[in-house]
Amino acid sequence: MTDASVSWLTQDAYDRLAGELSTLSTTGREEIVKRIEAAREEGDLKENGGYHAAKDEQGKIEARIRQLTELLKHAEVGEAPESHGVVEPGTVITAKIAGDESVFLIGNREIAGDSELDVYSEQSPLGAAILGLKVGDTTSYTAPNGREIAVEVTDVETWSGR
Repeated sequence: MTDASVSWLTQDAYDRLAGELSTLSTTGREEIVKRIEAAREEGDLKENGGYHAAKDEQGKIEARIRQLTELLKHAEVGEAPESHGVVEPGTVITAKIAGDESVFLIGNREIAGDSELDVYSEQSPLGAAILGLKVGDTTSYTAPNGREIAVEVTDVETWSGR
């Protein structure tokens, strides 16, 4: 997974996202077109709040369709990688970040679904800094605000879908 455009997904996450894409591409589009048509029939479009709200929602739906299409097209689907104490996409990390313990998943936020777990992309400053590190390794990364933040990896677990 050296290509930054490739995202690792579990089969469950892939299926869930493919279902969402299918729904948005069919009934989602049909429903928003009906709402736009109904709002158009109300008259003056400049001052028609329902029309503008429906057009905004249409833009959001189309953006989500493009996002899901691209994600699924470049997804690497499989089981969560078995943890060997090395930080890699699809693992749950426990780390001391600036002295505070934090538990999070490395990968695409779509993997986590409804989980309460924080998710950091492999391309995020934190994700990029710790990718490939082993339990006990320390490093630092530069936060978007320019501050240098120390990190110590204290545990790496297999993602269980929790």
